[in-house]
Amino acid sequence: MKTWNQLLVQYGWMLTEEKTNVFQTKNETIENMDFLIECLAKAQVNFSYQGSKLVIHDAPLSEQEWIKAIDFKYRGRGEGLWFRPGIDAPKVRELDTYIAGIVRQLNRLGFHTMGSCDGHERNAAYVMIQKGRDMEELTQMLLALGVKHVHTRERANHYSVSFHQNRTELLATAEKMSFVQEAWLEKGFNFIKEQMFYKLLEELLSIPGVSGHEGKVRDFVKKKMEPLVDKIAVDRNGNLLAEKTYKTGIGPTILLNAHLDIAYELEPNRSILKNNHIWSSSEGILGADDRAGVAVLVHMAEHLLHTSDFNGKVKYIFTVKEECGLVGAQGVDEYFLWGTDAAIVVDRRGSSDIVVSCGGYIPFCDPCYGEFFETTATQEGLAEWKCTPGGSSDTRIWASHGIQSVNVSAGYRNEHTEDECLDVAACYRVTKLLKGVFSRANELRRVLRLIERRGSVEAILEDVKR
Repeated sequence: MKTWNQLLVQYGWMLTEEKTNVFQTKNETIENMDFLIECLAKAQVNFSYQGSKLVIHDAPLSEQEWIKAIDFKYRGRGEGLWFRPGIDAPKVRELDTYIAGIVRQLNRLGFHTMGSCDGHERNAAYVMIQKGRDMEELTQMLLALGVKHVHTRERANHYSVSFHQNRTELLATAEKMSFVQEAWLEKGFNFIKEQMFYKLLEELLSIPGVSGHEGKVRDFVKKKMEPLVDKIAVDRNGNLLAEKTYKTGIGPTILLNAHLDIAYELEPNRSILKNNHIWSSSEGILGADDRAGVAVLVHMAEHLLHTSDFNGKVKYIFTVKEECGLVGAQGVDEYFLWGTDAAIVVDRRGSSDIVVSCGGYIPFCDPCYGEFFETTATQEGLAEWKCTPGGSSDTRIWASHGIQSVNVSAGYRNEHTEDECLDVAACYRVTKLLKGVFSRANELRRVLRLIERRGSVEAILEDVKR
């Protein structure tokens, strides 16, 4: 079920949500507010509208109910003939239903539209954009948002941008665009990707989920991951398991893991304090252990789907009850781990640790595996990353199954206390390390084969001794 904010943004309205279901309307036109009020009344939704504030008192409608309220015969016919691009705001009632959100966001970002069509499930959706804006900025933004299959053609007096997406994808694209600020556009792909990562991180840090009560955050992550993977399911213990084969799948199978639960529940009405790139909580724990790791995994799933040359398979495990004894990891069915070559856990304090053992006496991996991460970090300009012993984590469980495993820093410090903080820039740098690992998949395979051969030789020698 979508929230009211999603239903409004995706279908073309420009309101600001001050708090749940309370919207500031000063950035919307009178014509578009009149249409919205008409639609809410048609759907028999209980609301109040006074001054520049709209409060919706009822629970969100289903998508089908909302479309029934906002759609009508011949909607969108003749669109593009009635307003001056860059001067007037498009009227939502005169835009095709499933392209309205994208059209409104494009105009907000300075790409003034002259016409549009949502394709009516027969053809590709398209938007006509007035010349005068750098279209490379639009292309880079869409790529950063993970939007593929967009084609731009130059015409005599405009650009035609076609979106080869289904209706659901068009709506999701509009929502992603709503987070982008116009000032980001000239800074390009990498900057926008980083800002979207921080947006995801803030959302995750705002969802409750103490050990044993991870339902809300699991649902959030499941919704994010569903379009990015081939299979996704919740196991009998509550862990979220997903799998994706990239290209032919002939490369290594890598397990990526973070845990969903937090040690103590978030304080009600707390706020996230941001001091440049250091985030903390106004009260109680921040919850970066391990929501930071969860954000890294979701980001990696997006990266591997849209912008990576990785050829292999990834198994994603978001565990529950890690903070109370690795309960979720211990309950993962062994069959899901079959065929896994290596594991990477993102659940370590600090900003540059590669944990290869528990306390120095329970190894998680062969030294060669840890050295591969150190070498990759150096090649990626992250020379400060070093192998080190650490504490207990889900890494210990994967290692006990014979999987070469490491646990890498996620950027947080003082976890489980009111002094917990997160270096969000350091957290984002973890994604650079992991991207380096995946881009060197062939080298990783060679390391794993070396470890396997050496293990076989040692086993033979041990048998000879006996």
